[in-house]
Amino acid sequence: FFLSANRDFHSKLCKSFHTSTRYHFGKFKMSNNDPKTVEEAIKANVIMFSGSKDDQTSADVFDISSFDLPSDAGPGGAGGACTNSLLSILYHEENKDTTWIEVLQKMHVMMKEKKFDQIPQLSSSRVKDLNNKAQLIHPGGTGKTKALLMGINYTGTNAELRGCHNDVESMKNWLVKQGFKEGPDSMCILLDDGFHSSPTSANIMDGMKWLADTAQPGDSLFVHYSGHGGQIKDDNGDEEDGMDETIIPVDFRQAGQIRDDTILNNLVCRLPADVCLTVVMDCCHSGTVLDLPYIFKATDATVGPGAPPPVMSPNPNFSLTRMLSVAKEALAVFQKGGAAAAGTFLKSQVTAQDKEAIKKCCTIA
Repeated sequence: FFLSANRDFHSKLCKSFHTSTRYHFGKFKMSNNDPKTVEEAIKANVIMFSGSKDDQTSADVFDISSFDLPSDAGPGGAGGACTNSLLSILYHEENKDTTWIEVLQKMHVMMKEKKFDQIPQLSSSRVKDLNNKAQLIHPGGTGKTKALLMGINYTGTNAELRGCHNDVESMKNWLVKQGFKEGPDSMCILLDDGFHSSPTSANIMDGMKWLADTAQPGDSLFVHYSGHGGQIKDDNGDEEDGMDETIIPVDFRQAGQIRDDTILNNLVCRLPADVCLTVVMDCCHSGTVLDLPYIFKATDATVGPGAPPPVMSPNPNFSLTRMLSVAKEALAVFQKGGAAAAGTFLKSQVTAQDKEAIKKCCTIA
């Protein structure tokens, strides 16, 4: 089993792009996630394992010893159910031609046996044949790797978790065994442990932009998040359930939560073609937290006995037609007139209705 795996907008421009366009995207929602249009907007091959549906919570396990991980996999103790079930499968299926559906089936069975209600999900920027071999690293890439690993225990707060730092250590160990390099040029680790850089909203966004801005064709990228996830009222009409999924930085009381739209705009849609990005989101409400266009939910009905052939379905919360149009125009303006001109252009796209929505979560730069 193998780990498979310009955009130099000024940071102020990127912030303006994100805040100025998010409301518009919902108005131009695509009805069928046309693959050609999707590939034009999301050029990279992006996959995400999430440990729960959007309306579910995720387990923080007191003792992960029952996940049957190798003794050198990590520090042991507490950890997330999603992270450790996936790692258990990756270790035990190493050097096997394990398929996507087999990984999801095994995660589902493991969760169910341990009495966790959460439903594992796979989402992707491309429609994947789930009977094909699961490859989390670029199968024909250059070998260049980068990873962003985030673990938040919210130490000293009434929202404190126990296993998120352990999850990051375990995931890092596995990545290193797959050939990922450590060091500041190759791996960014954010932990609220007083030693590593803190997983603040600004640092998380900087980490995502670091991945996007330095990515080159052939690269294999990895993002792992272990912490709290949430839902807040959708601010642009692009969510079928009326809620945006979020990750929650350590400074959420001051900086707020990070919306799925923000991650899509600042990471997913900024990656170049021929890049492989794998994401593991071990948090509550994480099913569509990347807002990727295609999704598969591992339930009894889809992976249990007598289940029909597995097929990825369109994610009803995904939209991009307006995003693609504005992004193209903004890039052209930026290349011709620089960041200031592009920022002015992006602000011109915002209506009074947009501004009211944007006030709820952010400020236009």
